[in-house]
Amino acid sequence: MEKLEHSYAIVELFNKLFGKPLAALLGLFGIQVHDPSHLIPDYLVMSLIVAGIIILLLGMASRNLRPVPTRRQSLVEMIVQAFENQLEEIIGPKGRQYLPLVATVGIFIFSCNLIGLVPGMMSPTSKLNVTAGCALVVFLYYHGQGFKEQGVKYLKHFLGPIPALAPLMIPIEVISHFSRVVSLSIRLFGNIFAEELLIVVIASIIPFFLPLPFMAIAIFTSFIQAFVFVLLTCVYLSGAVAHEEEH
Repeated sequence: MEKLEHSYAIVELFNKLFGKPLAALLGLFGIQVHDPSHLIPDYLVMSLIVAGIIILLLGMASRNLRPVPTRRQSLVEMIVQAFENQLEEIIGPKGRQYLPLVATVGIFIFSCNLIGLVPGMMSPTSKLNVTAGCALVVFLYYHGQGFKEQGVKYLKHFLGPIPALAPLMIPIEVISHFSRVVSLSIRLFGNIFAEELLIVVIASIIPFFLPLPFMAIAIFTSFIQAFVFVLLTCVYLSGAVAHEEEH
């Protein structure tokens, strides 16, 4: 359990470099920071690292695109095609327009899940703050797309099939939609936290070869958890943008 509690060297370096300037910036807004050396939390540092790696790798992979794709280009196209197929299968042909958000969330979560397997790093998704943030982004996005697609008529989703039932259905629907945020965040956080904890415990008992099978399983579960998150995002989007006559 030490891995989940101790301070990471890269987090300490990050705070050493940016803690004081950020504390000074916050001071301009009346926010006093007593200890700049611990200002930036570990999950935020790791999230920024993951985001930087993704931007760098995908930026490099998208350069010099050719009609006859190279191996690198083929890999990127295969990833994009996988997201497009998922969106089209659940939402339909118009599902492609939601690719930027869905693909970004999926790749980010998968990368966050995996980075914890690197020595000296942790999975940002093992912290509820990160998974809740991802879930809130999805929550706001699919509601925003619902209003964009249908306008005020989108509110009919919350009224139920019969107007007389609206007083009963509205609180039920509101609770149901907010429970999606809880479900998405808790499921991802719980699985990744338990996965990291198990590997750390096993590694502390027998630190060499025994943890390797668990790390291999962790790679698989990292993919599954990212896939489930993307799948549910597509389902929520489908329900939000579907017109009444389609139900």
